[in-house]
Amino acid sequence: MHSSDGLRRELGLLDATMINAGTTIASAIFIVPSTVALAFTATMPILLLWMVGGLVSLFGALCVAELGAAMPEAGGQYVYLGRAFHPVFGFLYGWTAFLIINTASVATIAHGFASYLARLVPLAPESLPAVASASIVVLTLLNLRGIRTGAVTQNIFTLTKIGALAAIPLLALVLPGGSTQNLEPMWPASSPSILAIGPALVAILWAYDGWIESSYVGSEIKDPGRILPRSILYSTLIVTGVYVAANAAYLYLLGPAKMGAAGLVGAEAMQVVMGHWGERFIAAAIVVATLGANNGIIFTAPRIPYAMAHEGMFFSWATKLHPTTKSPNVLLLVQMVVAVIYAMSGTYDKLLTYVVFASFLFYALSALAVMVLRKREPDLPRPYRTWGYPVTPVLFILFAIYLVGDSFLHTPKDSAIGLGIVLLGVPAYYFWKRSKDLRT
Repeated sequence: MHSSDGLRRELGLLDATMINAGTTIASAIFIVPSTVALAFTATMPILLLWMVGGLVSLFGALCVAELGAAMPEAGGQYVYLGRAFHPVFGFLYGWTAFLIINTASVATIAHGFASYLARLVPLAPESLPAVASASIVVLTLLNLRGIRTGAVTQNIFTLTKIGALAAIPLLALVLPGGSTQNLEPMWPASSPSILAIGPALVAILWAYDGWIESSYVGSEIKDPGRILPRSILYSTLIVTGVYVAANAAYLYLLGPAKMGAAGLVGAEAMQVVMGHWGERFIAAAIVVATLGANNGIIFTAPRIPYAMAHEGMFFSWATKLHPTTKSPNVLLLVQMVVAVIYAMSGTYDKLLTYVVFASFLFYALSALAVMVLRKREPDLPRPYRTWGYPVTPVLFILFAIYLVGDSFLHTPKDSAIGLGIVLLGVPAYYFWKRSKDLRT
């Protein structure tokens, strides 16, 4: 079965759900809980904040689920923002995603993979960029074999790391070392400061980021009106469940104070019940988690510039599909080259710092797009309608604005540079628009 843009509809509910969950779960859940616990002195605020982060992410997922079901096309937000506001908004999203957000994310995650692989096998520090680059090449080669190979790879990685995360609370309960006394105090003596809650919630929301990935492959999902929204909702609920359970296990094994002082909190928690094998277990889990997260991005991200090129708003070569697999192999290779350049140069971290706030800026616009399209196109077929509308999108928009504002407050220079990078897409948009107009 083919979609209108030439891509094949081969992905089922499991595939689409694993794309989202697998891209979301990377190394953050093994590290970020320490940052959150450092801001608090009690168990319940920590767990509640992780639940709030999951709920906010669910609000965003509910909004994108409606858009994805109504417009099940390749490109995700590129399509939604262009239709709801103006094509330049969709283009700016696609421009930033391809130029930095996705490619620099791949390089950053690959570096995390190499760093934790070095804890399992001897690797010289100077070899890490090459190892990171090699992982990008291998995952790209797998995805060049077609959508089914990419999806099966993603399913294996995601199910493995969900199993590893589920094993953390199970081992904490079964093996000796944990104690209910570590959960004390349950509540702080005084209310947490709003100044402490803000940065902690920002870190948590970044850890939950990834719930939108299946929308990029809307053209390749079977029965997208039914499967796409379900995949977005199910994956967000799965990730929330394993994240909250993992944090409960960390608290049970370490307590809030030790958890806040821990560096790699997952490793230190598992050392309590498994000794030195605990650190190796977590290192192996992070290796699998980072590979799975990168496979999800490598798999889905090329569909954004593909959708742009399909409308004449990107290089014409980006529309080329493999004659047999109908996979955008040229884009996969170009994406690989850009990500490897970032990985080898070491610039990925700075680039990602510049534009990471832009993700939530575009998320906020997507939630607003639900409201705009409800009013402007009331007859647009909507197989799924956002639960809790209009409260759900409004609350998500407020949280996203807060997160973007927090980025500008704490890193004004980097955020200003990032905004400049996004706005550089405006002349690029008009260049391609003029080229398109001349062709027609």
